[in-house]
Amino acid sequence: MGHSKVRKISNRPVALHARIQHDVESRIVSGQWPPGTRIPFEHELTTEYQCSRMTVNKALSELVKKGLIERRRKSGSYVRQPEVLSAVLDIHQLEREVRALGLDYSFRLLRRTERQATDEDRQRLVIDQHASVLHLESLHIAGQRPFCLEDRLINLDEVPHAAQADFSAIAPGSWLLEQVPWSAAEHRINAVAADRHAADILDLKEIAPCLVIARRTWNATGSVTQVRLTYPGDMHTLVAQFAPAGRGA
Repeated sequence: MGHSKVRKISNRPVALHARIQHDVESRIVSGQWPPGTRIPFEHELTTEYQCSRMTVNKALSELVKKGLIERRRKSGSYVRQPEVLSAVLDIHQLEREVRALGLDYSFRLLRRTERQATDEDRQRLVIDQHASVLHLESLHIAGQRPFCLEDRLINLDEVPHAAQADFSAIAPGSWLLEQVPWSAAEHRINAVAADRHAADILDLKEIAPCLVIARRTWNATGSVTQVRLTYPGDMHTLVAQFAPAGRGA
């Protein structure tokens, strides 16, 4: 059946691009199209609604502005995943962050290297030149979309049994929280442009905005681990809750 270009809602005419926008939005909000769903290509929508591609593009552009869909290079438009909210001063397991969004979680160990600490390793961990370290790179996935790139160093002088851990079966952060006590942590937060390596892994355009959380944890005897968590900038919001130090405003 064909579609007319204007219909009546509450006695007010609605342009076709607004109708398309409303129809797509309704399917997203109702859960018919959950996060990660690819919506029909523009040419499919032009056929369905018997309209120009410009009309469809206008409708989809409005949905992008509202944060309901995202356009990915070479693969079309997808229902956007909701942003994850993280407390700045907490150490979260990434699996919990993803499942809190109602999405399936998975991760892949991309690289594992054991070595004597390099100059960069020593700076990141704040350790001496004779230490051994384990370098791990992992990708955390929410639904079907890359969620976070994890680049982690573990000080094997403090956590020697990490050398035998199977980090292809359990995420390094989860393993450390379960196995290794820590007494203090430091967060450093930066907005960065994705380099080619991060862009390829996170399925982003090079120089796309990303949020990087660099965290170092240590115990009474030394530095335990340092991790860089790189998130696509449109998926992550940091939240800090605090109370006044005194009675003043």
